[in-house]
Amino acid sequence: MAKANSKGLLELEVKNFGPIVEAKVDLRPFTLFVGPSNTGKSYLAVLIYALHRIFKAGRRSRSFGADFPVIFDTGHRYRQLRRGGKSTKLLEENLEILFDWIIQTSPKGRKENLSSKSQDPLPEKIASLIRRLRLFDPKDGSGNDASGEILRCFGVDSASQLIRIPGAKNAKVVLRRHVGEDVDCKEPFTYELHLGTSPSFIATIPENNPLRIASGFTDLPWISLLSIIAEIRKRQRESEGLFPWWWLSMLMDELLEIIFPYVVGHISRPVHYLPADRGGVMHAHRTVVSALVERATSVGIRQEEPTPMLSGVLADFLKRLIALNDVPYKKRVHAGDIAAEIEKTMLRGSVRSDASAKTGASYPVFSYLPRGWKEYQNLPLMNVSSMVSELAPVVLYLRHVVRPGDVLIIEEPEAHLHPAMQVKFTRQLAAAVKAGVRVIATTHSEWILEELANLVRISGLSEADRKDISGGIALESDEVGAWLFQPKKRPKGSVVREISLDVESGTFAAGYDDVAADLHNRWADIESRLEASRR
Repeated sequence: MAKANSKGLLELEVKNFGPIVEAKVDLRPFTLFVGPSNTGKSYLAVLIYALHRIFKAGRRSRSFGADFPVIFDTGHRYRQLRRGGKSTKLLEENLEILFDWIIQTSPKGRKENLSSKSQDPLPEKIASLIRRLRLFDPKDGSGNDASGEILRCFGVDSASQLIRIPGAKNAKVVLRRHVGEDVDCKEPFTYELHLGTSPSFIATIPENNPLRIASGFTDLPWISLLSIIAEIRKRQRESEGLFPWWWLSMLMDELLEIIFPYVVGHISRPVHYLPADRGGVMHAHRTVVSALVERATSVGIRQEEPTPMLSGVLADFLKRLIALNDVPYKKRVHAGDIAAEIEKTMLRGSVRSDASAKTGASYPVFSYLPRGWKEYQNLPLMNVSSMVSELAPVVLYLRHVVRPGDVLIIEEPEAHLHPAMQVKFTRQLAAAVKAGVRVIATTHSEWILEELANLVRISGLSEADRKDISGGIALESDEVGAWLFQPKKRPKGSVVREISLDVESGTFAAGYDDVAADLHNRWADIESRLEASRR
């Protein structure tokens, strides 16, 4: 059952995956993974990245580089419709119901924005037909497609490399999407993936859950739906009820596009991953590109050399860096403002992305201009402080790539930052969350946890009282989730549990107090022994 405050909740359950024995995590607007090294924090973060790519949004998300999710087989639906029978006949009979629903539901028909919370459910006859056509069920072998994307993101050849105990049963990944407090939505939509020698994917769409449109759609999908129905009607009249099967397939595709994001939730949104070694990758990106170009132009000239495996996470990060000049800036206003604030308050200068004038290459050259310096005094990133190197990709992503609704996964945001800067950076990540960006971070920093706790506590103040604290930024308690990765001896691996905010200590109980207490006790022991030796 969903929790009382679980509207839109997406729950991830993982078993026997990497170092993780078991984990159950609610993916909230600001999700934090903490715990000792080598306990699976990055494993889970990369898995979430892969799941976003598996469930990525539909065809209208071309700006995200997306297509239909890999778990869907449009060819399967085409074959069903082409064979005719009940599916085609039922769809044909219900075209008028569908047409009336589109007219009433589309922005022009209802004269309001579809991003509002009240969304009309699809007529049950149409919803039932969609379920019958298995729009949300995977094809045979889609487990292979999903498994393949996970392997790509981790940069491994076999799923056995991701299973906790070699030779053991499949690792299991389960996503549960709780769609709200509606009495008709008692059960979550569930997606279960098994990784191993025989990967499989199972989708469970409860019959009593109404299908609804996803929020935020403009007139375009509705116009497309209406035009397709109009074409079907025309062909029905011209051919006395007979028409090509692909028009119905197109109609199903259009319906899927506006319903699918509602069913799977924010896991269908674009995702961006900033790896722990992002600064080093930025330094090396031109070398990597040059090496790839050289290999491509030298085929047949020299002997083939083995190519080292690059994880999909790093490959995607490199691709984003190379394509930064192609991404318009003006569309990312909210996140761009946060990037400017990071430059102003933390970097004390600006991060630049320019095409190389000397080589004529299309990929950008990154540099840093300290505040007060002349334009021609740009510094290459390899010559700046480690703090600037680590924050430069964050600034560039917020300015050029990330949009409200996107998911930003960042490993070790505290890397190379002074504690005071860690606190400031936490506030900026919280500002990104308030601007609509979902943030997932892995960390070892007590300073980040404490500032995050402060931001949650600030939400209890009125806006007037919080204005001069942390720039007025505050996060509600249900917007934040911290999850502790605890190593276990039996069974060997780590177990993940949620940790709550401790009001008395002013932080999330991640075990850092034990380290501080141990250091203090050691100091006391040393002092005691020194005093004894002086006697």
